[in-house]
Amino acid sequence: MGLQSPPMRRLLLPLLVLAACAPRVPETRPPAVAAPPPPQAPSVAPPPEARPFTLLAGGDVTLGYHYEEYFDDQVARGATREEMAAYGFKELRPVADGADLFLVNLECPFTDRGEKVPKNFNFRARPELVSALLAGGVDAVSLANNHLLDYGVVGLMDTLATLDAARIPHFGAGRNLAEARRPAIVTVNGTRVALLGYYFLGTRNIEPPEVIATDTTPGVAGHAWDVEAMERMVREDVTAARAVADVVIPFFHWGIEGNGEPEPYQVRLGRAAVEAGASAVLGSHPHVLQGMELHQGAPIVYSLGNLVFGGNWDPRDKRSALFKARFGPGGYLGSELVALQTDRYPERPMQPFPLEGEAREAVLRTLVERSAVFPTPLPELQAALAAP
Repeated sequence: MGLQSPPMRRLLLPLLVLAACAPRVPETRPPAVAAPPPPQAPSVAPPPEARPFTLLAGGDVTLGYHYEEYFDDQVARGATREEMAAYGFKELRPVADGADLFLVNLECPFTDRGEKVPKNFNFRARPELVSALLAGGVDAVSLANNHLLDYGVVGLMDTLATLDAARIPHFGAGRNLAEARRPAIVTVNGTRVALLGYYFLGTRNIEPPEVIATDTTPGVAGHAWDVEAMERMVREDVTAARAVADVVIPFFHWGIEGNGEPEPYQVRLGRAAVEAGASAVLGSHPHVLQGMELHQGAPIVYSLGNLVFGGNWDPRDKRSALFKARFGPGGYLGSELVALQTDRYPERPMQPFPLEGEAREAVLRTLVERSAVFPTPLPELQAALAAP
């Protein structure tokens, strides 16, 4: 995404200029030769000046399960595959077009292979459906969640290959723990941004242990239960990323499903990330909105709820939001919230859309109420509620 310097101008070789001889005086010495000018340094354009950029972040995206089912049903009824690729993010695309970097949590592997891992729910989407991310303007995805290995290691590998082929940066998973912890680094308006992803559900984790990467096995970045180990990992990774990037943003998959209040470990890990140098912290997994706070000048967004979520035809809680924030090389500059509803089931399932009027205010009031437990709730929440 960074700008490249213009081609180096070619340098003209200086010409040697011979001194003229006097016409009437016999020359007894070799003719004097003018000394060439000293060599000049190549002309190199200065690096582009970093400018503020706008981040747009959304919650859980599952393009398999019911989403894949609906895709196929509509194609069978006459819709084109291109129309259905654009379906899920269709009403969010104008908002995405106003941002420089659009991030979501991709909560399903892209694969049509593998066997189900024994667990309560298993999601996957055909690799073809990566087209929905491209049509939606999604720029990067977190893979650190409890569904990426629903169809085993082969599903993870197919996902990495599919995203790489689509040129969509990803983070939070890999062929081993070191790779899963490695940030995706993108350059936006001359600013280097490091994106990290983590999965951690504390002592309530019921997922198979093979979800978590180890030194020798593939999986996601995180820990199965130990918050002390998790905090050390986060602090180490944020510190290392801060050494090579201007802005560091961790994206956590954490909390309790259906719970609008963050767990104590969420607060601990989110604040630890900021204290280590993160410019903002994002969160997902509860499938509902949680509060937002400002800690040491950086926002912590504990849960953005569902976005394009194929895991449920008709969610009970349809409140959602997009977090739109501005950053510069020095970090966080300010933000705004885009209130959403996840769908219009049964007419238009799994297609979120921005809210206006009283419906918008109701979502913002929910966020204000759920943020009141923090010492410093995100100031933009109250301002957004007051805005027309």
